[in-house]
Amino acid sequence: MPKLLDAAAIKQYREDGYYFPLSVLSDEEVAWNRTQLEEFEAGQGHPLQGPQRSKSHLLFKWVGDLMRHAKILDAVEDLIGPDILCWNTLFWIKESGSESFVSWHQDLNYWGLDNSELVTVWLALSPASLESGCMRVLPRSHLEELMPHQDRYDDANMLTRGQEVAVDVDETKAVAMPLKAGEVSLHNVRVAHASGPNLSADRRIGLSLHYIPTKTKQKVGGWDSAALVRGEDRFGHFNIAPQPVRDMDPDSVAFHARATDELREILFADAEKVRPTL
Repeated sequence: MPKLLDAAAIKQYREDGYYFPLSVLSDEEVAWNRTQLEEFEAGQGHPLQGPQRSKSHLLFKWVGDLMRHAKILDAVEDLIGPDILCWNTLFWIKESGSESFVSWHQDLNYWGLDNSELVTVWLALSPASLESGCMRVLPRSHLEELMPHQDRYDDANMLTRGQEVAVDVDETKAVAMPLKAGEVSLHNVRVAHASGPNLSADRRIGLSLHYIPTKTKQKVGGWDSAALVRGEDRFGHFNIAPQPVRDMDPDSVAFHARATDELREILFADAEKVRPTL
C-alpha cells in the first residue's frame, strides 16, 4: 500500500520518468528555510558557492531536516522501497536576471552509480516558473539507452563539466515542471532534463535531493558517502554521513570536506579538464 503517492502518480513516474507537483512545505516553512539560507549568505558576504552547494546537509542542520522530511521520504519510499540513502543534496540558485542555465543531460552518465532507481526530489524554496527557469524534462527518455554526451564547459552552464547531450533535442516534446515555493518534483536519474536562465525579479532557489536504495553501489573511485534517512542499510556500500546537531558542526564540516573532494573525483572522472569548483 503506497504511503503518499496514488496509483496514477506512481504510474506516471514509472512510464514518463517524472511526477509533479507535490506540496511539501507551508508558506511559513518556506520563509523560515529561505531565511536560514540567506542569513548565512549575508553573514559570509556572498551567495553559496563551490563545495557549499553540494552535500549541504553536512553543513546546515536545516538542510538535513529537509532531507529527512517525512512527506518527501514517504513519496520516495513509494518509488524505491523503505531502505533509503540520500546520496547528495545540491543547491541550484539562479540570481534574478542571471544567464545561468542547465543544458540537456542525463545524470546517470556522470554519477557513477550502478542502477537507475535513484529519485531526484527537486524542492522549490522560491517560485520556479517558466520565467525564472524551471526544469524541463523529456518524457520517457529514461526508458531508452543513455544518450551520448559532450563536455562544453560553458561559463554560464551550472553543470560541473557543462555536459550536454550530443544529439538534437526535440524541444516540442519537452515538458516544463513549474513549481510554487514549497512544492517538489520527482524525476528518475536517467531522464533527460534542462533549465533556462532566470528572467524574473526574484532569485530562483532550488534544492535537489538525490535518494537511492541502500543496495546501490558506487562504480567510480574507492570512497563515497551517503546519509541513511530511512530504514536499514544492510549492504554498507557507502560511508554513512554524520547528522549535524547544529549548522557548521565541526565534525560534519570535516566530513563534508572529504565528501565533496571525493565527489569531485567522481564527477570529473575521465574529463579533459577540471573546473576549480563545483
